[in-house]
Amino acid sequence: MTDFLVRHFVKDAGDVKNTKVRERYGRLGGLVGICVNLLLAFSKMGVGLLFGSVAVLADGVNNLSDAGSSIVTLLGFKLAAKPADKEHPFGHARLEYITGLLISFLIIYVGIELVKSSVEKILHPGAAEFSLLSVAVLTGSILLKLWLSHFYKNLSRRTGSSVFEATAADSRNDVCATSAVLLCTLLLRFTGVDLDGVAGLLVAVFIIVSGIKLILETSSPLLGEAPDRELVQEIYRKVLSYDKVLGVHDLVVHSYGPGRWFASLHAEMDYKNDVMESHDITDRIERDFAREGISMVVHLDPIVTDDAEVSALRGRVEAALREIHPKLSLHDFRMVKGVYHTNVIFDVAVPQEYAGEDSRLIADIQHAVSRIDEHLYAVVELDRCYLGL
Repeated sequence: MTDFLVRHFVKDAGDVKNTKVRERYGRLGGLVGICVNLLLAFSKMGVGLLFGSVAVLADGVNNLSDAGSSIVTLLGFKLAAKPADKEHPFGHARLEYITGLLISFLIIYVGIELVKSSVEKILHPGAAEFSLLSVAVLTGSILLKLWLSHFYKNLSRRTGSSVFEATAADSRNDVCATSAVLLCTLLLRFTGVDLDGVAGLLVAVFIIVSGIKLILETSSPLLGEAPDRELVQEIYRKVLSYDKVLGVHDLVVHSYGPGRWFASLHAEMDYKNDVMESHDITDRIERDFAREGISMVVHLDPIVTDDAEVSALRGRVEAALREIHPKLSLHDFRMVKGVYHTNVIFDVAVPQEYAGEDSRLIADIQHAVSRIDEHLYAVVELDRCYLGL
């Protein structure tokens, strides 16, 4: 069914980096969610009112909020597809994340309202009636929500959208909630035990917890989470595959929404290469990454490769750094000789797991270099890693 809907309602479905295609996915997901949830909401609310069940009524209100969430999803993808403008030069794709966050808050709000209704039912129990219609509606709801969860999970897998991921999780939660309500309905029929209010309370707590988890998940991209390890490794691999690129450092990757990656790095090349040729290589790297949806800026770093004295000293300094911390590494290494001392100038890449203060680390490095030769003085710049690796 999902393949059928995507095939007929999402033109150019495979081009998920295209904002217009993502908008079509958002429109499809939103409209399907609105139709399914409104059908379930009015069915359950009618049955709940007819037979006096607060759990069934609350479950229907939950579906009504899901329909509202689908409207938010529809609007979110529509706004995210807006092109860049003067106020937002990087585009509006991050609105997808904001939409996911709004859905999470709606989920928590519904949970709190269900807590109030359920506690009221526990304190002031009323006579709930068993009916086959209730069982039929709840069973149909479970089946539809299972399909809806699969549908949104499929869309999330196709698009990488956190909105669809959040909505799929919400649909799975609804299956659990409705199953609990159905179980209590059957218990009332076969044992006479009325757990309507208790069932509603358990469902409400379950919904609130899931909403909190979704807030943590959907807010992470807005805060600037680290890129995927696979993406970082692929960037390193691809850049190092270009002829005459000897090394890569100072890679920074950040996102302005799904499919909107920006990156910068330093590419090391032999200082003896023709500068125009080296510049042409960096241009080619930038163009190739642009075709893959990554806006890349490459800085050319010329390095000395034929000075035996510099190479030997670099090796000794690298060994000294590893004694301070096994993951420290250096780049842009050079020497400036003076009459009484020699400046050794380099940058040090600092991993995130190094928790010490920068000033202390620089002092340790300078001390380690002076132990190699008392006439050496280290001029150090620290580069903190932004990749989460």
